[in-house]
Amino acid sequence: MDQQAYVTCATNDSYALGALVLAQSLKNAKTSRKLAVIITPDVSDKIKGLLKNSFDVVKIVDVLESKDEANLALLTRPDLGITFTKFHCWSLTQFQKCVFLDADIIVVQNCDELFDREELSAVPDVGWPDCFNSGVFVFKPSEQTFKAIVEFALKNGSFDGGDQGVLNMFFNDWRTSDISKHLSFVYNMNANVSYTYLPAYKQFGKDVKIVHFLGAIKPWMESYNSETGRVQPGSPHSLEHLQMWWDIFMTYVQPNLSEECKGIAGELSKLQLGSSASSGSAANSESRRFAWERGHVDYLGEDAFSNIEKKLQSSINDEKKK
Repeated sequence: MDQQAYVTCATNDSYALGALVLAQSLKNAKTSRKLAVIITPDVSDKIKGLLKNSFDVVKIVDVLESKDEANLALLTRPDLGITFTKFHCWSLTQFQKCVFLDADIIVVQNCDELFDREELSAVPDVGWPDCFNSGVFVFKPSEQTFKAIVEFALKNGSFDGGDQGVLNMFFNDWRTSDISKHLSFVYNMNANVSYTYLPAYKQFGKDVKIVHFLGAIKPWMESYNSETGRVQPGSPHSLEHLQMWWDIFMTYVQPNLSEECKGIAGELSKLQLGSSASSGSAANSESRRFAWERGHVDYLGEDAFSNIEKKLQSSINDEKKK
């Protein structure tokens, strides 16, 4: 078991929050495998210390950044560029076999049987099932494979500007070579599927083992009421699974945060469960700014025109009083 590990990646303090929740979810599911995380120098010393307490291996790497700005713009996901750092997972050669899990994932049931699968086993992508989703995959660490993937990426780029495009082109026989490498959807379920395909979720939801919060809005960016301990409605993700994420976060991660953490992590350190004075407004403000910068506007919620109009009118009235 010491030769096998779950691996994730965090390029900043915000994604490190996800990595910490993921690690705890694996422990809650009683995994018998090691835990490893790849981080960049952008992760603060405070968060780095928390990661070292939760993971068996913490590896710091240089950022490999995709320069394919045009393709990234097509996806309206410029933040995907730094996910090229994910390729460093192949350099963890102290392990014989690993399962990679994105940091925006929680494990809800033990899934150690994934280590019985071969490289490159993965779940079909919901957007284009002939491709695999690179949020969950089985792989064998190898310096040779790592160098080959990086060279391939530099030479050929990525059809989607992110790591998923590169990996699908590199492992280009996944679609046809071996059906046993096509993992069940229960190992990488999109967190909004309970809305988009409710009948299937009612039938098979009990079998789900891994939940993936796909999209630009991540669990740590959602609205959370610390007075009630509940996630606020209005998310594209399943409230059931968001609540699972936040329950783990508030119990095991948030109490260890401090204001020296960067970005959203620093804001979330101020939350106090049960306190009406800390309903997450500061963190929500940071999250909303983050979402706005990426073109994700809550037109039906806080960013609705009626609310903007009220804010403008309030500012005008304040000016008149001066």
